[in-house]
Amino acid sequence: MAIEKNELRRVMGHFATGVTVVTSRRSSGELHGLTANAFTSVSLVPPLALVCVDKKAESYPCFEESKIFTVNVLACDQEALSRKFAVSGGNKFEGVSHKIGANGAPILDGALAYLECKVTSAIDGGDHTIYIGEIEQAETPHEGKPLLFFRGGYRELGD
Repeated sequence: MAIEKNELRRVMGHFATGVTVVTSRRSSGELHGLTANAFTSVSLVPPLALVCVDKKAESYPCFEESKIFTVNVLACDQEALSRKFAVSGGNKFEGVSHKIGANGAPILDGALAYLECKVTSAIDGGDHTIYIGEIEQAETPHEGKPLLFFRGGYRELGD
């Protein structure tokens, strides 16, 4: 018998993760983004990363249409930004300083790192789609500590 989803969430919460905002852009120019901790590198050659996007997410159709995404790795002082992109509805980019990257997706100011990707495959993952993207550009524009998520709350690295 499969584990119940709330118990799985509780158990998985014991794995500390970094926090990212994954952004994309529709052909109409409309910007989309969501907070995600389901992100990892896949391969160095070729350079690949993956993100898992909930099929019920408001921005899900954008990823399906655009076939691009940028992963913005958040700094410890960007918890409010993470919370803003974690909720549905509204213009998430209102008041958020950003620039448009080479792939057309937003790069958030203040992020510790960003990876601009072009989707190479999409894999059904139950209630999520696993997007594997070829990393076309990546930068570390800022130094600092990452924002972490552990046991249902935001955390920071200690010294």
